[in-house]
Amino acid sequence: MLITAIDLVKHGEKKGFFSKQKKPKDRISNVSFQIEKGQCAGLVGESGSGKSTLARILLGLKKIDGGEVQIDGMTADKWRRVNRGKMSVVFQDYLSSVHPSFTVKEIIAEPMRLLKQNQNLDQKVLSLLEQVRLPSSVLNQYAHQLSGGQLQRVCIARAISTHPAILILDEVLSSLDVSVQVQILELLETLKQELDMTMLLITHDVEAAVYLCDRLLFFT
Repeated sequence: MLITAIDLVKHGEKKGFFSKQKKPKDRISNVSFQIEKGQCAGLVGESGSGKSTLARILLGLKKIDGGEVQIDGMTADKWRRVNRGKMSVVFQDYLSSVHPSFTVKEIIAEPMRLLKQNQNLDQKVLSLLEQVRLPSSVLNQYAHQLSGGQLQRVCIARAISTHPAILILDEVLSSLDVSVQVQILELLETLKQELDMTMLLITHDVEAAVYLCDRLLFFT
């Protein structure tokens, strides 16, 4: 699988009616790149540089204003339709990423239920917990009962539950303490070695990107 972006353009949001800025600055302007199958690529840049916008374009959450994104020779929209559940994401804000009334078991199982992958569901959830180094004792706990690091691990387990071909990690370290960031990075490095997937790390942390990624793309 090859992800190819060709001359991508995404216009910035228009300001309010009374703003002096008549034409907003482009969030993404003529960006092109390729990511090979199995590669871990880091998109590095400061806040507002457009890197998270690019992640949302790949996920289909935002439309492009120019250019093209292809995955495996198909448009990104068509690839997502044909390969439902094969692109996953872990967001920075782990609390708002999960249903507050769901237990850990329900959070992790949700994507599999949606794709009707219900066979041996309990065992799959236990196996995923083990993969992200969480004890089975958290199964029936709720998001508010977990630490930030634990909840981000739950979000990672949910993201890999459908065996995605592409995993997007959008500032997954930013809201965590430094010691927990190191633990999550080590976990991601292990998953990178164990799982056959392409990873895209969106971050402002150059050191984290250098540690985890095979190549870096800088957004300015």
